[in-house]
Amino acid sequence: MAEKTMTALHSKTMRLAAPRIRASWIVYAVLIAGCIVTVVPFVYTILASFKTHAEIIDPHQQSFLPRDFTTENYETIFDDPTLPIERFYLNSILVAVSTVFTLLFSSALFGFVFAKYQFRYKRVLFGYVLLTMMIPGVLFLIPTYVLMYRIGWVGHFEALIVPSIVSVFNIFLIRQFMSGIPDELVEAARIDGAGEMVIFTRIILPLARPALATVAILTFMGSWNDFFGPLLYLNRPEQWTLQLGLLQFRGTVPGENAQQIWALTTIITVPIVVVYFFIQEQFVKAFANVSLSK
Repeated sequence: MAEKTMTALHSKTMRLAAPRIRASWIVYAVLIAGCIVTVVPFVYTILASFKTHAEIIDPHQQSFLPRDFTTENYETIFDDPTLPIERFYLNSILVAVSTVFTLLFSSALFGFVFAKYQFRYKRVLFGYVLLTMMIPGVLFLIPTYVLMYRIGWVGHFEALIVPSIVSVFNIFLIRQFMSGIPDELVEAARIDGAGEMVIFTRIILPLARPALATVAILTFMGSWNDFFGPLLYLNRPEQWTLQLGLLQFRGTVPGENAQQIWALTTIITVPIVVVYFFIQEQFVKAFANVSLSK
């Protein structure tokens, strides 16, 4: 009797669990498909950078894996006197890192004020700040260029860094994350005599590390991949970033140096992937802990 009861319970449990198992398989299938769509192009870019010109151009020799593995493409790039790739790399790093640090400080400061300070019309002011997200960025191009020209920053890296100091989306993200930090911590620090800057740097910033890491990687990616900004403001070859270097490396005949372009594309892409792998855990924590109700 007991054996029949256990069998019946087991059958009922399996029937109830079957829909969940099917749903889990569907979720995993979608995630695997998304990973394939995301990873395969990046892997192909790396593999194509080690192919010969014929393997890329000739339809009869094309394959996913390189048949004649060669590093000649990278040697050509680094040995080309007309393409100072090291200089382009330093310029890109300078612009990206400077943009990240300045924007992190300003966004964290604005986010802290909106999250932990109470003042008149705070919600109204924050609402106006969010409304600016609806304005297309292209509308700011001409006014920003005119302003940079009058200041005398056209042809200098400041024209790329300074306009990027304020980002409404990053302010919103950090503010929402900081709103989840208990106010009791801030009040206790004030009672103990801590100043506002001490509270900001010693308490709030360490607790907001996931949000700051997320802002850092998004800002780094945006600055590193920026093409139009350097094209608009940097007018001397020694100032060019990697994106402008890639543009100048194209040949006069379409496809004549496709293998080197694949290699240069890999050189440009790898730093972003490396940065993301180092802080991906913080990236996930930031969006998991952001509250949209406050």
